[in-house]
Amino acid sequence: FTFEMHHRFSEPVKNWWPLKDSFEYYAVLAHRDRLLRGRKLLSFADGNFTFQINSLGFLHYTTVQLGTPGVKFMVALDTGSDLFWVPCDCTKCAPDFELSIYDPKGSSTSKKVTCSSSLCRNQCLGTSNCPYMVSYMSAQTSTSGILVEDVLHLTTEDDSVEAYVTFGCGQVQSGSFLDVAAPNGLFGLGMEKIAVPSILSQEGLTADSFSMCFGDDGTGRISFGDKGSPDQEETPFNLNPTYNVTVTQIRVGTTIDGGFTALFDSGTSFTYLVDPTYSNLAVNFHSQTRDSRDSRIPFEYCYDMSPDANASLIPSMSLTMKGGSHFPVYDPIIVISTQSKLVYCLAVIKSTELNIIGQNFMTGYRVVFDRERFVLGWKKFDCYDIEETNTSEEEQHPVPPAVAAGIRNYS
Repeated sequence: FTFEMHHRFSEPVKNWWPLKDSFEYYAVLAHRDRLLRGRKLLSFADGNFTFQINSLGFLHYTTVQLGTPGVKFMVALDTGSDLFWVPCDCTKCAPDFELSIYDPKGSSTSKKVTCSSSLCRNQCLGTSNCPYMVSYMSAQTSTSGILVEDVLHLTTEDDSVEAYVTFGCGQVQSGSFLDVAAPNGLFGLGMEKIAVPSILSQEGLTADSFSMCFGDDGTGRISFGDKGSPDQEETPFNLNPTYNVTVTQIRVGTTIDGGFTALFDSGTSFTYLVDPTYSNLAVNFHSQTRDSRDSRIPFEYCYDMSPDANASLIPSMSLTMKGGSHFPVYDPIIVISTQSKLVYCLAVIKSTELNIIGQNFMTGYRVVFDRERFVLGWKKFDCYDIEETNTSEEEQHPVPPAVAAGIRNYS
């Protein structure tokens, strides 16, 4: 027997695929082998595959199904906020995208959340429906609407699962949600009771832990119930309702003294640091480069990447966490294509409010958010690999970077 083999983007095959970068294209990509064999993990109905989309804020997205019958949404994954929301009964939604819109009346399992619900944080002001409003760190970026409950379609290795979750019927979006990031919804993965990981564990569907893998090629995985592996590095979460950790030391070629706390946030594209940490890191990085400087908004430290440049001499970077575990940073730079040349930039931005370890620093790792043991775990990992894990409860010029971390808990 002989067989012809084709890459999925080759001429004989690509005509069977939806238009590249369309919603349908990413939905097809997401429907892959879930890599759940023997791991007792929960995945979305279309699989646990995630993908970074540079044109949509450099965030990781996946496909979820909501309601009966199920409607698919391509949502950004955000560990820095709690609420899951999708466009719904839109008064103001992203105008330039062909969006899936959630229709409460079109789902036989939809139910509006009332003011008496323990998940309702706002006063109802003359209506029985519970309103919500979330503001994010990106300038003037917010979502508002009402809370609803409906079926989120999930799967295990052996069976399908219908989990009733509470989420935002996003009637009004503003800021980055209208043009740059998460036009079709945001999947909050935080610690509050309204977050989907909290609901899944409270219902006894999975262990109170999940992992996200961030591949070098922009692909990844998300798995609910994943508690990591015995050989992973770990550090404890600080005592507040976020994935906040303590960094005791930064090394950029040489050691930089001074510790700080930071939020581990998949919903922020790049890493944000306040002074003096930012200046110490950036100046130290700059002192070790050998190429001419060429700043590019929003990055302060960028360098020429012409053929005779020394980009291969970029200094190594690593973090030391509370408890002594080390977190090497494999992807501290971003390459930007201009009209005339290439430049590379230190992908760290000066912050005025708080420190955020963004998605770019997580590249190359499977990061475990263990909410039962209250620890962050990480291990260098190929997101296409299968690994037996401890799942039991006992064991071009870039678009502006997205910042989806909630400034405060949702209200």
